[in-house]
Amino acid sequence: MINSLKIKIITLIVSILMVIFSMVAYVNFQSEKNMLHGMASRNTSVLIETIMSSIHNAMLAGHSEEISLIFGRIKSKELIRSLRIVSPSGKILNSADKGEIGMQLPDAERKESGKEGRTVLRFVQNEGVYDSYTRIYNTPQCHACHNPAQKVLGLLEIKLSLDYMNGFIAWERNSAVISNAVLIVLTFITIALFLTFYVDRPIKKLIDCMKRVEGGDFEQMAPIESSNEMRTLTTSFNVMVQRLKSLMESTVSRERDLARAQEKLSHHRETQMMNEKLEEQIREIENLNVSLEERIEEIEEANCRIVDMAGELEYKNTRLEKAVANLSTLYKVGLAINSTMEADKLFDLVVRTTMDTLDAEIGYISLYDQAENELRMQTLIGHTNSPPAGGRIGMKPSSISAWVVGNRRPLLIADMNDAPRFNRFSTLGYERKSLMSAPLLVKEEIIGVITMVNKRDDSTYRDEELELLCTIAAQAGIAIKNAKLYDDQQKTYLNTIQALVSAIEASDRYTLGHSERVTRYALALSRKLDLPESRLKVIERAAILHDIGKIGIDLSLLHKEGRLTPEDHHELQQHPLIGMRILEPIEFLHDVRLCIGQHHERYDGRGYPNNVAAGELLLESRILAIADSFDAMTSDRPYRKALPTEVAIRELRDNAGTQFDPELVPVFVELLCHDQGLFPGGQHLFPPAVAGGTARDGADTGSGILAGAMPAA
Repeated sequence: MINSLKIKIITLIVSILMVIFSMVAYVNFQSEKNMLHGMASRNTSVLIETIMSSIHNAMLAGHSEEISLIFGRIKSKELIRSLRIVSPSGKILNSADKGEIGMQLPDAERKESGKEGRTVLRFVQNEGVYDSYTRIYNTPQCHACHNPAQKVLGLLEIKLSLDYMNGFIAWERNSAVISNAVLIVLTFITIALFLTFYVDRPIKKLIDCMKRVEGGDFEQMAPIESSNEMRTLTTSFNVMVQRLKSLMESTVSRERDLARAQEKLSHHRETQMMNEKLEEQIREIENLNVSLEERIEEIEEANCRIVDMAGELEYKNTRLEKAVANLSTLYKVGLAINSTMEADKLFDLVVRTTMDTLDAEIGYISLYDQAENELRMQTLIGHTNSPPAGGRIGMKPSSISAWVVGNRRPLLIADMNDAPRFNRFSTLGYERKSLMSAPLLVKEEIIGVITMVNKRDDSTYRDEELELLCTIAAQAGIAIKNAKLYDDQQKTYLNTIQALVSAIEASDRYTLGHSERVTRYALALSRKLDLPESRLKVIERAAILHDIGKIGIDLSLLHKEGRLTPEDHHELQQHPLIGMRILEPIEFLHDVRLCIGQHHERYDGRGYPNNVAAGELLLESRILAIADSFDAMTSDRPYRKALPTEVAIRELRDNAGTQFDPELVPVFVELLCHDQGLFPGGQHLFPPAVAGGTARDGADTGSGILAGAMPAA
């Protein structure tokens, strides 16, 4: 499209027109601008003469004060930017702007005012004004007031604004640009239409006809009447096509005759040539047979080389696949290590991932107790007779793990027959055929051993597999150390807080052992519900710590034997919130905090401290509420004796659906009836009835016997 002749012609013509119109517009604009500036210069001269005449008349009449009035009237015109009289030294003697009187002209203007000549005119481009300085000479009429020796009394400065002329100039410029643009567009459209109808279309028709002729179609085209030149061109083209058609027909005819003649001549020579060719072909076949034998030998040699290269390539591919598998294993082990801080889960993940990677039949981790100088089995996978966690392994000379710990370096035994110093059969009863063992080191401290025993395909372990095991052991050692530190930190937190709880309970003989009993009841109910181990841990910690908020309650209130006042109730009901605030800095007890904060909420939403409804209560907090209330009812309190077990059970049933979860109460009651281990010392489930107590009986549930005060538990 860009290479089109029409586009090139239009572009050239439009470019020439744009240059011509632009030059003409520029010349017109400059001439008009010069003409306007000339008019401004003449207007300035006329204005100067008029003002000079007014000044002379005022001075001759002795009315010098009228000069300021004259200047003020003239300055009120928008045409005048500035009007003042300046001394030859540059001091402003009089001005339409009275604030300027007595000031000095800037150096640049003083230099202009000092030029020779009666009147100095200049155009100040940056201000858009004509600035004129006209000398006021000391005429004989002025000698009475001025020294006759002084030739020049001052200079009249007038600044004439050209803003009104700039508007005319801008209008002329815009008009010229618009008119030129319109002319160019009209010219472009006219030329484009002309070229399209009188040049482009005829040429396209002619090109189509030429393509048909090229394809073998010699039909004549209709004459183009758009112009004499086009008519002549189509006539000449038709004549040329007709001649070409005749030449093609005559050439084809001669070719046919020549072909028939050559066919006749070739028939006579064909037999002789065939004989000669046959002899040549026989000689070529013999040569080809020799070459073929040589090529066969070369192919056999190449096949041998290909077989060797294929074997080498297969070996390298196998090593590459193993390297990729090793990297994938290290990545999986890293993910497994970073996914948990629980030691037991971490041991299981490390051993299983390593066994899958190394195709091991049996794998285990044993930790080294430096104080006792012994190994303890933590995780054993792949053997049916798995010892309990923490099983002891003696540091015997025949023990492989003991050797690794003692020498602080890995051990590879490809075939146990080559290592008679070690027992072929483990103390757990399985046979060891081939094994690897690597120490778990953390900053030069050995914390244990990871061992892989026997391969599933009965092959033997190799050095590269031992290197992979050592890399896994390095990562696992750090993770195990971190998990132990994390577990120790949690135990420290819990032991500290539990000590506080025990201190609170120890101060009151009525609540002594309350947390342990609530923990026992809550864990028994949770296990009956088949809750996972992680939730059991939350239940256990919440049950132990559920009354830690009583640290913030006055002991005299906790031991009060009389009826509680509304203020006493309100203060006691704050202990779940106080407990949450105490545990707030310990992040791993987040779920425990929520459970403690809800263990006095009711199933019907009327509990405290936040009136949480059943749909928003944690299952753990509903379990804890039942265990806490049951122990409170069956324990002595300052305000009453312990209730009989059957009475406490009846209260649980009566308040199911209001205070307690109606689905959990039957499960807990069934647990009490069948699990006598919940009661220490072999206590019977239904002891003889004990007198029911005082005005604060059953304060732990909120209805029936339990409809009184806030529970001490």
